[in-house]
Amino acid sequence: MTTSKLRSAPTLALMINPSVQSRTKRVSLPHLEVRQRTPRNLRRPTPLLFVHGAYVGAWCWDEHFLPWFADRGYRASALSLRGHGGSSGRERLNWLSLRDYVADLEEVVADLPRAPVLIGHSMGALVIQKYLERHSAPAVVLLAPVPPSGLMAMNWWVGLTRTELVHDLWLVQAGASQCASFQRLRDALFSRALPDAEAKRFLGQMQGESKRALWDMNGWDLPVLPRHLPPSLIMGAGNDALVPRFALVETARAFDCEPEWIDGMGHVMMLEPAWEQVAARLDAWLLAQGL
Repeated sequence: MTTSKLRSAPTLALMINPSVQSRTKRVSLPHLEVRQRTPRNLRRPTPLLFVHGAYVGAWCWDEHFLPWFADRGYRASALSLRGHGGSSGRERLNWLSLRDYVADLEEVVADLPRAPVLIGHSMGALVIQKYLERHSAPAVVLLAPVPPSGLMAMNWWVGLTRTELVHDLWLVQAGASQCASFQRLRDALFSRALPDAEAKRFLGQMQGESKRALWDMNGWDLPVLPRHLPPSLIMGAGNDALVPRFALVETARAFDCEPEWIDGMGHVMMLEPAWEQVAARLDAWLLAQGL
């Protein structure tokens, strides 16, 4: 793992002990799928709430992160934003805005026993930034985040560096992912270390994203961050084809912290073979914050 100063850290191989964690629980909210793991021994009182990025749902956190953090004594939850995963609203997905997603986040936060640490990936990181316009949090962690300035500069960067990928992403958005190049999509989202079988399984669960939300992220409704922000950890992937380092640096500057990244990792950090390095760094940082 490296920071903006390329500081390395050892590889970690921590095993999950299933005897001390619960299975995934589906929390019953009127419109939203919330996957939650509550440990038998709740050693860490501040809950964690994970917010997914575009084209996926809460399932991406349930693969590794929710059981891993529950094993370490956290109540770990992940929501599927409306129109995603098992949440309602798929039929009106294209009309959903970033503000709708923020309202979903507000609803889940209110349902938790105390204010959670907010952890967002990619688009989910921008949803958290919009949430912080009117709310605070004990801490935030943003992984491969869309920066406060939105997608515009990143879209130009992808268009210049990976021209054919733009067409494949358009096919995914149109619901025709089976027509897109598997190799280009897997190389855009994952490192070469992820087996093809796993990449196919994950890509098979992807869906379209709201056109309205994409417009919001391109400038229609970007976050206006408050002056005072909670303690923040900003992490990126060294081989990210979608969120370049200049975007990670922008986000870290907005949150007045140093960016960190893990070399050799692709964009979808929570599903990468090295996902445990991300989880372990996050856990160590939370401990340092007293959370």
